[in-house]
Amino acid sequence: MSPDLQATRERLRQGQTNAAAELARCFDAARSPAARPAFLSLDETAGAAAAPGLPLSGLAVSVKDLFDVAGQPTAAGSLVLADAAPAATDAVAVARLKAAGGTVIGRTHMTEFAFSGVGVNPHHTTPANPADAAVARIPGGSSSGAAVSVATGAAFIGLGSDTGGSIRIPAALCGIVGFKSTARLVPTGGALPLSPTLDAVCAMTRSVRDAILAHEVLAARTMGRSAAPLSAYRLAVPRTQMLDQLDDTVARAFHRAIELLRAAGARIDEIALDPIRDLGAIQSTGGFAAAESYAWHRELLARCGDGYDPRVRARIERGAGMKAYEYIDLCAARGRWIAAVASATQGYDALLSPTVPIVAPPIAQVAPGTERDEEFFRVNALLLRNPSVVNMLDGCALSLPCHAAGELPVGLMVWHGALRDDTVLNIGLQAEAVLASLRA
Repeated sequence: MSPDLQATRERLRQGQTNAAAELARCFDAARSPAARPAFLSLDETAGAAAAPGLPLSGLAVSVKDLFDVAGQPTAAGSLVLADAAPAATDAVAVARLKAAGGTVIGRTHMTEFAFSGVGVNPHHTTPANPADAAVARIPGGSSSGAAVSVATGAAFIGLGSDTGGSIRIPAALCGIVGFKSTARLVPTGGALPLSPTLDAVCAMTRSVRDAILAHEVLAARTMGRSAAPLSAYRLAVPRTQMLDQLDDTVARAFHRAIELLRAAGARIDEIALDPIRDLGAIQSTGGFAAAESYAWHRELLARCGDGYDPRVRARIERGAGMKAYEYIDLCAARGRWIAAVASATQGYDALLSPTVPIVAPPIAQVAPGTERDEEFFRVNALLLRNPSVVNMLDGCALSLPCHAAGELPVGLMVWHGALRDDTVLNIGLQAEAVLASLRA
């Protein structure tokens, strides 16, 4: 992994490098075979912002194709919007990154309209996961290119979105850090919606301390820092569903991480958290993403439906069948479910789970093609299963690497309910310090 943003800022402060040199390094990385497919477009004219004293110091950031950048069309990984009029203004998140001294170097690959956790897209070459040089594996999605841009050293921050795991899934599979903040903390203005109820604007980074910096910029807030040790927190591992169907690599890495954290003083209980079992019934009519995406896409589908990824189109069109009373019932059921989870987790500072239950499968197994649809939807459901719990909870979650050197990446998810962001991030800093020895 390349040096993180904070380390690079310190080198800038000491005069050991300069922003132009660092930007040149990022462009070199972005043009490399490993990173180039991550970018739908590169802005070769971008110059390092004169940003002395600003948080991002002129350093490179990438922007998911979901966000408006003034003067550029926002296609959301599709062909049907490729000829859209250029955006008049930057999305709020993009504007905040620029104002903090970030240099936007390009727009990144994504699942079409952000509607899957796998990361493949029939319209554009899928960027391979840089964690495996021998086998072309999925990067995860929907913020696929954002993850690859960070993991290859092309960007220090990869701006993305998370509706059911679209930041944390690719972060886990690519071996980097992804933080999904409480959704209300970062404005979604200028981002093409998937599900306004669940959408969160957030980022991937190379370290937890960089995740904190990115969140502070995006949320325009200062996080409450704590020097409390791990032993000061009460943590829980939910057994229900979150530990089901773990592949061998994930199971080994997760259980090893829990034992390392316990050895470092963490107090960790196992709990049932049975309300998770109710999510299937609550979302049986299609859930928020299907209904809300169909409301946005229905006219575009009528005009250009044949231009959609068939897998994405099928998921969106499921929302056409939801009745008004079913949507109202869904909203009410979600509120009751959030209250039930809050009651079951009362007294715990955060929960710990595998971010996803499997390592990244080969792209060839899930690439576009009807003959692979069954495997695609199986993998997609597995990848979304754990992280989507947090979106339904209106919560916050951090995915950080917990695998050892020589293993495929595995993510540890630290999570809780709404507005627990500062506690989750403080625990993440402590956990990262303990687990870093695995890859030293």
